[in-house]
Amino acid sequence: MLAETLALLNAERAARRAAILVTDIAEGHQRLVREAEIAADPLADTLRAHLAAGRSGLAVADGRELFLTVQVPPVRLVVIGAVHISQALAPMAACLDLAVTVIDPRQAFATPERFPGVPLVAEWPEAALAGPVPPLDRYCAVAALTHDPKIDDPALSAALRAGCVYVGALGSRKTHAARVERLAAAGFTPDEIARIQAPIGLDLGAVSPAEIALSILAQIVATLRRDRIKAAP
Repeated sequence: MLAETLALLNAERAARRAAILVTDIAEGHQRLVREAEIAADPLADTLRAHLAAGRSGLAVADGRELFLTVQVPPVRLVVIGAVHISQALAPMAACLDLAVTVIDPRQAFATPERFPGVPLVAEWPEAALAGPVPPLDRYCAVAALTHDPKIDDPALSAALRAGCVYVGALGSRKTHAARVERLAAAGFTPDEIARIQAPIGLDLGAVSPAEIALSILAQIVATLRRDRIKAAP
């Protein structure tokens, strides 16, 4: 790999942006396609499919065999609220290779005993997202689960401003209607607010905390796949 190509690839990795390295197997020629450039690329459909799957692999174009090395930033899941759903959600998310962080200022809930091996930040979301927790970005999923506007709303606001790939919030439709009013008063547009998945999770008829956690993860995975395809139309 040329030093220039490696530098470009590393720059995209550092910026947490997706990219695909296209290698002509016969000739060894390589070129880097950034996520924002896929739509205009001759291999757009093929690149889009590999990006959606998040997997590297072989491809054939114009009779030439290519290897597509897909670089997708690892998705981070930021959970707001050290609640029962979060206790079930964290180990499930780890099985999907999602890096989980739980934020909750209520220190009685955010304890290592309740969340073994899970990064915990016992601070208000405003402070946590401005300090200990890395900045939110498009490859972050945020699930607000406390049912407390004082805790959930600041996190949802930060997620919307950062353009997070997934934003979900626990609560009934009535609860969400009140949330919509608060966010609108805070200056968010209807389109921005509509990005919040509420009630959170796919409609699986979930009842228990573990079932709700499963529905949330299913919705996150579905959103990730669709979003990667839409990102390169």
